[in-house]
Amino acid sequence: MRYLWWLIRCQPWRVLRGSLLGTTWMIGLSARPYLIARAVDDGLGARDTRALAFWVAAIIVAGVALSYVGIMRHRTMTFIREDAKARSAEVLLRHLSRIGAALPRRVAAGEVATVGGSDINWTAEVLTLTGPGVGSVIAYAVIAVVLWSISPMLALCVLVGVPVVALVVGPLLRRLERAESVYRQQQGVLTARSGDIVAGLRVLAGVGGRDLFTRRYAARSQDLRAEGYRVGAVNSWIDAATVAIPGLFLAAVVWLTARMAVTGDVTIGELVAIYGYVATLVVPVWFLLEGSYELIRGRVAARRIADLLNVSPDDVGGPGRRWPGLVPDARRPGPLAAPAGPADLHDPVTGLTVRAGRLTAVAADDPAAGVALADRLGRYAVSATTWGGVPLAGVALDEVRSRIVVADHDSYLFAGTLRDILRPTVANAGGDDDDGIHATLRVASAEDVVDSLPAGLDTPIDARARTLSGGQRQRVRLARALRTEPEVLILVDPTSAVDAHTEARIAERLHAARAGRTTVVIATSPLLLGRADLVAHLSGGRITATGSHFDLLDSDADYRHLVARGSEDPDIEQPTDTEEAYR
Repeated sequence: MRYLWWLIRCQPWRVLRGSLLGTTWMIGLSARPYLIARAVDDGLGARDTRALAFWVAAIIVAGVALSYVGIMRHRTMTFIREDAKARSAEVLLRHLSRIGAALPRRVAAGEVATVGGSDINWTAEVLTLTGPGVGSVIAYAVIAVVLWSISPMLALCVLVGVPVVALVVGPLLRRLERAESVYRQQQGVLTARSGDIVAGLRVLAGVGGRDLFTRRYAARSQDLRAEGYRVGAVNSWIDAATVAIPGLFLAAVVWLTARMAVTGDVTIGELVAIYGYVATLVVPVWFLLEGSYELIRGRVAARRIADLLNVSPDDVGGPGRRWPGLVPDARRPGPLAAPAGPADLHDPVTGLTVRAGRLTAVAADDPAAGVALADRLGRYAVSATTWGGVPLAGVALDEVRSRIVVADHDSYLFAGTLRDILRPTVANAGGDDDDGIHATLRVASAEDVVDSLPAGLDTPIDARARTLSGGQRQRVRLARALRTEPEVLILVDPTSAVDAHTEARIAERLHAARAGRTTVVIATSPLLLGRADLVAHLSGGRITATGSHFDLLDSDADYRHLVARGSEDPDIEQPTDTEEAYR
């Protein structure tokens, strides 16, 4: 509800205009029954042609005016809803980009797709209550007062009847909220599964698992369909009640009014007016019932949006913290000052210290531990990592992202020309020129990628660069990371998909290109490890040994087995000189 209120407060004057137009339109609906009653009593009943013509003209004018007000009301409410949709999309996209690469580890892709695809729309629909919803309440009160002037008994019927309608529909609305919440959750899970299947379709087909996953997806779809039937059943009862209850209410009031007309308590014109008033009352009652239904759906959708906005890139957003970046939190201390220049990074979890200005390689016996280390050093996970003695978690996130870049070997490549993909996106990057691009491509040994494309750098590349081979994609990713020219560059398995000759060239050129700047390479390739200034062996979650690649080959049997990738044969005599063996 706080999020819905925030959407309203973002456009107060437009919402106020919508409320005024909605109220005018609703009350205007009851003006015509009054005019018709006057035409019947003063014109037809008194056989006064001039009076009849006057009241008929008034009815026409009122109809035209009411049509214009209705158009403006609908137009204003459309602006309100579209503004709410655009605003929700804007804050979600800004927050998701702020979370960055940490998002897939905390929220399923299907959940994000469902929130962005439908929950934003349902949330915006709730704002209809600010226009016709407000007008319905005021029109209900006005009609009750008018009926009281004609017959207090009829006014009491109206005043009591509408709350009875709410009591009848209320339990259905609460049941709908529960069913809708379960359905939306299962829908997000199924959407995530479908995305995973599509992304891995080639692999599934290759290992013969396509039919297995198809059956699993079909089974989950059946469960979701059954849940959808539950939601549909409740919806059908609410839709039926929305039509039937106001109709029964109208019939009861008309029956009472007809009895009063027979006894002479009301005139024929008043009978027509009362019917018109009550028939008009059906419209606000319908709006209130429909608005209650939209409020239920909107609350479920807004709750999911708020949950997504509460996901913090630092995992520090607790239950009391709402929508980081949107609503300031005075309880959170301000950011700490980052080191003025290059500084050491220290990870207490593993005991690794990354020296500023040096190329440090980390050989991890568990790939997951290496990825976790990169996440901590790049502040994609909660940790006590320090940067020049300053807690990394306390530094402003924008500054961390501009100075420390983590490059995953499987990071996403957006669609566009190769030039667009390699265009620098941070302030400290090099110039946007072909010479700089070609220099970066040379470091990544990706010149042949450009040569193989028909239009060179201007060749369009589709999303994920599916038209390129695995090795080409990996080298383009490496070139993109190098183009940012960060103060600290952390590479995770940057050469796992290339051949040994290409890997040797990349290792040589990377060491030269990053000379004097802090670089961390997490890999087990002896070609990369051999060019590092310092190598750290990460075993069992801790750094067990540090030194040059050749020193560790001599002194650490586990390290030697790891970088040799288990190819050593104890029955084959190994060279005694470690460096000669490496060569």
